[in-house]
Amino acid sequence: MTDADGADGAERVDGVDPHRAERDRSLSSAGTDLSGSDSAAPGAADRDLPDPAPREAMFELRDVSVRRGDKLIVDGVSTSIGRGRCTALVGPSGAGKSTLLRLFNRLDDPSSGEIRLCGTPLPGLDVLALRRRVGLVGQRPVLVAATVREELRVGRPKLADTAAEELLAKVGLPAGMLGRETAGLSGGEGQRVCLARALAVEPEVLLLDEPTSALDPEAAESVEEALTGLLRGGLTAILVSHSAEQVWRMADHALVLQNGKLVEDGPVAGVAYLRVKTLRSGS
Repeated sequence: MTDADGADGAERVDGVDPHRAERDRSLSSAGTDLSGSDSAAPGAADRDLPDPAPREAMFELRDVSVRRGDKLIVDGVSTSIGRGRCTALVGPSGAGKSTLLRLFNRLDDPSSGEIRLCGTPLPGLDVLALRRRVGLVGQRPVLVAATVREELRVGRPKLADTAAEELLAKVGLPAGMLGRETAGLSGGEGQRVCLARALAVEPEVLLLDEPTSALDPEAAESVEEALTGLLRGGLTAILVSHSAEQVWRMADHALVLQNGKLVEDGPVAGVAYLRVKTLRSGS
């Protein structure tokens, strides 16, 4: 996580190994029970402009706040996340983006307000079932099994090899990788295996927490290509990214957070924050 505020760094708690915590979150987000067992922006010409018409809401947020001590990390956010599109959470470091993202599959809970998935309040859903419906791909590849085949079966133990090969194809990897040891994978390969693992349980939504920021440019490009293909197929996704260029290429809609407050909400092409950020970057 890159948000620098108190909550977005809360996972690095004294006495807790952040790598172990990240591994546990990866397993948990796969549905595994851990309890005992600017007007011309980059890429804009190559992608359709977002449909301005209202879409069926996948998530609804009603006056959602997250408080840590005396600090409001997320402050009274009300909005909806449309089905079948990629919604980007953008804003400066410390704005509350990663904290907000973690609320969608209950890696964290709001201090007040309500989030609904397809009309049902999140606390009314079994948390493991929720995390199968709402998958997470984090910033760095966190692989928990010895081989790629076993990795893809983390959340779906009876996954057949033919289905596993289809998943690898979806993320741009060859079928022959099934028997590879995960320890020998490159960063880009590992992140795409994590993506395939998340897809194995057939989620309705993918949460993407800066999925390419820890990778070298070549690996980042390969991961983004795989994600873009999935998004074109109608996958619902929520993306946290500090790259305005990546948001232009991948997202349809953007929510801009500043100091925990939602200050812009609309199609990417009309979001002033992204136009200004792109101009300042010299793109």
